[in-house]
Amino acid sequence: MLPLSSKIYVAGHRGLVGSAIWNNLLERGYTNLVGRTHKELDLLDPCDVKAFFDEEKPDAVVLAAARVGGIMANSTYRADFIYENLQIQQNVIGESFRHGVKKLLFLGSTCIYPREAPQPMPEDCLLTSPLEYTNEPYAIAKIAGLKMCESFNLQYGTNYIAVMPTNLYGPNDNFHLERSHVLPAMIRKIHLAHLLQQGDWEGVRRDLNCRPVEGVDGSAAQADVLVLLSRYGIAPGVVTLWGTGSPYREFLWSEDMADASVYALLNIDFKDTYPAGSKEVRNCHINVGTGIETTIRDCAETIAKAIGFNGEIRWDSTKPDGTPRKLTDPSKLHALGWRHKVELPDGIARLYRWYVENM
Repeated sequence: MLPLSSKIYVAGHRGLVGSAIWNNLLERGYTNLVGRTHKELDLLDPCDVKAFFDEEKPDAVVLAAARVGGIMANSTYRADFIYENLQIQQNVIGESFRHGVKKLLFLGSTCIYPREAPQPMPEDCLLTSPLEYTNEPYAIAKIAGLKMCESFNLQYGTNYIAVMPTNLYGPNDNFHLERSHVLPAMIRKIHLAHLLQQGDWEGVRRDLNCRPVEGVDGSAAQADVLVLLSRYGIAPGVVTLWGTGSPYREFLWSEDMADASVYALLNIDFKDTYPAGSKEVRNCHINVGTGIETTIRDCAETIAKAIGFNGEIRWDSTKPDGTPRKLTDPSKLHALGWRHKVELPDGIARLYRWYVENM
């Protein structure tokens, strides 16, 4: 257990998970927290990162900073996703080691697992068959990060823990129509289609002023807004979503993920992550999930119900579905003492309220 006086650096403290981890630590009495925005600290720059560690000398590090996005972003920016994530990990984990950081928590993703992984996916299925093509560069970067933690632990006796969350959603999520993950993207699309159906142009303009699309905000002419939104499958009373809706996904509330992360940081050591006496120590990362899955189609219908949208949801089967199923096996984390609390229907309702209230 880290003393309450410990200085903890949360990399990515403004993001979906990082902000929730920051708040969770505060609630537990950890007030000596350090965070930097991208403008204040460029994690891609090794000189900047070294200077930061030289100055702050944190006792513990939470590496929640990453280049993230959905299928569209992963497919479009393949080089950026592998380069930027590898560079961030190399710099932060490397400087943590050189500065004697006592505990490090690395956040990855369950996209590290093979496309045709057994369901639910145990930690031991890592690297057993090919990855999903659409997010392969990001997955490879995250595999490198968890293996870096594992390897430092084995060679140098460090205490770095890697957690692999399932699909996350929650306050401070990314609702950008070009770069967001599936659940927040569906919330925004269905919300806008609902506003258009109601003729609520004040609401549409408020949404665009808060989160412009392709540089277009709420001051644009109605005709231009309609043309713009139609390119994203949004029309009055009709929303078109990517794929067939048939893939299964598991979703975890971000504040649950934060609680699991802080629990791991405070209560789990590297020696707890693999069987005692193992000849080959590997797959020491920990899945974080609910162990419950739903189809994208059912998720969209749950969102529509929460919003009050009674229009039409269409599916564009010419667009990729991604991995058919991606259900985690969280039994290792359960055995270590943590389980999720927020179920999906309640979480969707909470997130929609947050979205509307933060415009």
